[in-house]
Amino acid sequence: MSRPVIGVTGPDRGGLAAWWFSALGVRLAGGRPLRIRPRRPHPIDAVDGLIIGGGADVSPDLYGQQRRLPVGELADRGASGWRRALGYVLFPLLWLVRRVLSKKHGGLDADRDALETGLIRQALATGRPMLGICRGMQLINVTCGGSLHQSLTGFYDEVAQIRSVLPRKKVRIAPGSRLAAILGCTRCRVNSLHSQAIDRLADGLSAVARESNGVMQAWEHTGEPLRLGVQWHPEYLPQRAEQRALFQALVDAAGNRP
Repeated sequence: MSRPVIGVTGPDRGGLAAWWFSALGVRLAGGRPLRIRPRRPHPIDAVDGLIIGGGADVSPDLYGQQRRLPVGELADRGASGWRRALGYVLFPLLWLVRRVLSKKHGGLDADRDALETGLIRQALATGRPMLGICRGMQLINVTCGGSLHQSLTGFYDEVAQIRSVLPRKKVRIAPGSRLAAILGCTRCRVNSLHSQAIDRLADGLSAVARESNGVMQAWEHTGEPLRLGVQWHPEYLPQRAEQRALFQALVDAAGNRP
């Protein structure tokens, strides 16, 4: 059997670290990754499934709002010096690759918004499975009729905001959900690099993971095929079996597509 082709979306500039690690996740799961960017688009017929990746903020024009604030970097207020040092010791390659190959996001990317919303609509129309990662989770929700919180200000007044590529944020997974079955757990630690979050969830999607302050960390489509969005970055956690399982679930769903 041929390996399912998984399209992995990203920006024209930067995003190499996310692409490399997402491609690794797809290959480990038995799939064949195909990089998709605004300057190098591919038709929906070229792929069996999609990963809508992380990156720049989703334009508020897409959900009927004006841009309120320029979003800057969020400080990792919950990280002590020894945690940062430990992270650099345990994951030096990941840290170095992200530093060298990734650029900071905070602006908008209209070309990418257009590319990905088109692919999302085509995937919905043709029954292709999708995994949304961070921005991708948000954009699928918006494309399906939902909205976002443009800023996380106020959500972390009592709970420290964690911004780290390491799995330091605790999330609770809804028992009985498809996500819980994929991960094999109802509690897990994830990383956190986002500066926006889901506000209104689109019809047909169900919230299946949250952190302690209520910020949504995952949603899933209530029917078939597999459509799943996670706010964290599983591609940067290849050492964790439950995070590799997300790529496995997508590749399996793509391979079983009629």
